Amino acid sequence: MTETSTVVVTRHPATAASPDAYVAEVTLNRPAKLNAWTGDMRARLVAALDALGADEQCRAVVLTGAGRAFCAGQDLAETAAIDPDDHGAAEAWIDDFGRLFRAVRGLDKPVVAAVNGVAAGSGFQFALLADLRIGHAGVRMGQPEVLSGIPSITGIWAMWGILGRARTTEFALTGRLVDGTEAQRLGLLTSLAAEDEVKAAALSEAARLAELPPGAVALTKGRIRELDDAGLDEAIAAAKKVHIAAYATGEPQREMAAFLAGRRR
Repeated sequence: MTETSTVVVTRHPATAASPDAYVAEVTLNRPAKLNAWTGDMRARLVAALDALGADEQCRAVVLTGAGRAFCAGQDLAETAAIDPDDHGAAEAWIDDFGRLFRAVRGLDKPVVAAVNGVAAGSGFQFALLADLRIGHAGVRMGQPEVLSGIPSITGIWAMWGILGRARTTEFALTGRLVDGTEAQRLGLLTSLAAEDEVKAAALSEAARLAELPPGAVALTKGRIRELDDAGLDEAIAAAKKVHIAAYATGEPQREMAAFLAGRRR
């Protein structure tokens, strides 16, 4: 096991593939904050994913969270401090997510999300980047960014291919979270397991996928990626423009400060 504080990587043998092959379990490890991430945490996560992507013995990846959450999204205490006049900070924040999203999408091996609890905002988007998603009936998933004054731009891109225009609009504008049963019905979750069996189910599915011919898997994933790579590029560019405009008004900062003070919508 390799630990980098807020990101933990554990290797599980994939015995049927080769003696040294393994399935990597990547755990977001900030349970006291529902695994809400900071820029430093995302940098650690990108480094871990890049290393796994370069390791031929890693045949599949499972993404999960420590404690009772998958990932609650951005730590608002960090972004609430962005200066309205600091356009570079808003742009760098979006670039940060662009690197993370591309790191997950760039993996040429199967990626399974073990959605063990709440997946919200950018954490919800992160889950949707996985090839398969396994959760339980009690999870909560959605895109509540608008409730904190944050425009949902990359979120629209992440949801669109699964939900279509009508449902994506509903999620982006209402900020509501759905439970695991509804998430599976909508295609946000691939399957459901008992709450205490989610990670085991994800690891089992990843081990099965790890036995597949890696070349065929990589080429298949590459083609799937090609279908919406341009959409991600456009979403990142649009998010920079929109977030610079939003943060310049000070509205996101005010709404996040209110949220952190307990005045929630």
